[in-house]
Amino acid sequence: MSKPINVFSEIGKLKTVMLHRPGKELENLMPDYLERLLFDDIPFLEQAQKEHDNFAEVLQKKGVEVVYLEDLVAESLTNEEIRIQFIDQYLSEAGIGSHAVKEKIKEMLTAIKDERELVDKTIAGIQKAEMPEYNVESLTDMMESDYPFIIDPMPNLYFTRDNFATMGNGVSLNHMYSVTRQRETIYGQYIFDYHPRFAGKEVPKVYDRNNTTRIEGGDELVLSKDVLAVGLSQRTEAASIEKLAKNIFEQELGFNCVLAFNIGEYRKFMHLDTVFTMIDYDKFTIHPEIEGALEVYSITPKGNGELKITREEDTLEHILAKYLNLDSVQLIRCGDGNITAAAREQWNDGSNTLTIAPGEVIVYDRNTVTNKALERAGVKLNYIPGSELVRGRGGPRCMSMPLYREDLTK
Repeated sequence: MSKPINVFSEIGKLKTVMLHRPGKELENLMPDYLERLLFDDIPFLEQAQKEHDNFAEVLQKKGVEVVYLEDLVAESLTNEEIRIQFIDQYLSEAGIGSHAVKEKIKEMLTAIKDERELVDKTIAGIQKAEMPEYNVESLTDMMESDYPFIIDPMPNLYFTRDNFATMGNGVSLNHMYSVTRQRETIYGQYIFDYHPRFAGKEVPKVYDRNNTTRIEGGDELVLSKDVLAVGLSQRTEAASIEKLAKNIFEQELGFNCVLAFNIGEYRKFMHLDTVFTMIDYDKFTIHPEIEGALEVYSITPKGNGELKITREEDTLEHILAKYLNLDSVQLIRCGDGNITAAAREQWNDGSNTLTIAPGEVIVYDRNTVTNKALERAGVKLNYIPGSELVRGRGGPRCMSMPLYREDLTK
C-alpha cells in the first residue's frame, strides 16, 4: 500500500477498516442522562461486545485487516511529550470547572503507565465517586452538583464512522454536533499526526476539528472517484459542506463534484447513511420516507476558489445515474416499500449497510423484510446480530471506518 488511506468509493473491496470495541463507557450510561449522551437506551455491554466481536470476525474471514481505534491511539503516544500533550488536551476539552480538580485528574491519568489503559480510561469517563476528595468549587460545578460525572463517557465512540471520514487519500477530521462527541475527534487528531502508520505520510486534511461549523462522517459518502455525497442533516450544516467542497477541490484529491442531500434535521434520520447507502455499482438502499421531499444540490468548482451550486431538478434515480455515468440505478427500499416495516427497520438501521465488495454487504440479521428485498436484488448478505449494538442507533456502516479500499476497475 503506497498510501495509508485509499478510499475512492463506497463499494471497492475493503482491505483495512478501523473499529472501536465497546467498553466501560457503555456502563456509564444512566437513564436520566441518555439525551445528554445522545442515546435512547442502555446496551448490555457483555452482549454488545460479543456482537461486535462477531462483526470483526466476519470482516476478518473476508480478508479484511481490522484495526482498533483504541490501539491506534495508544500506539500514537510515542513519547512522554506527546502523552502529556494528549492528557492536557483531553482535560482542556472535558468541561471541568475547577482548576484544582483538573490537576487532580491529571495526576490520576499521568499515573496510568500503560498507554492502552490510559486511552480506555479517557473513553470511559470519570465518575465523582472515583474521587472521594472531590470538592465543588466553581459555579458550573455547583449547578451540576447532582450530576455523577466529572468527565462524561464517550458511549458513541463505537460508531467510528462519525468523528472523521476518509475520502480519496485524505481525511475529514470533523467538528461534531455535540460537545460529548467533539472530544472523540481528539483521537483522530493523534492517530493521523503521530501514529507511525500515518505520521509523515502526507495525509491531506480536508476538514479540521477546530472549524466552527459541524459535520459528521455518517453524512459523508464516496460515490465514485469523482463524486462525493454529503447529507444536510441534524448533524451536518450547509456551511460545512461548502468548506469541505472548497478544500477538496483546492487540494485536487480527484473529486470534481459534491452532491448535497437535504434529508432534514430529524433524530430518526440523523445521518445520510442511516437512510441511504451504496451497495453496488448501480444499487442503493434507501428509506422511502426521505424520497418525496428530498432536495439534491450539485457543488462543482467554478475557479478561483469559488463554487457553482445548482439545485438538481430531477428524480433521485436520474440524478445518481447522471453523476455516476450509468444508464440507470436501482433503489432498494427499506422495509420493501411497506410503510410499517420501513419505519421499524429504518429505526434498526435496515438502510445502513457496510459494503465490503461490489454487491456484497454486512447487515443486521433483525431487518428481515429489507434483507429479503436485498437478496431478491442479487445482493450477497453477511448477517450479524445486533440487538444490543443497535440501541445506539447505528448499523454496520456506522460502526466502521474504511482506511483502504481497492480501486474499482470499471
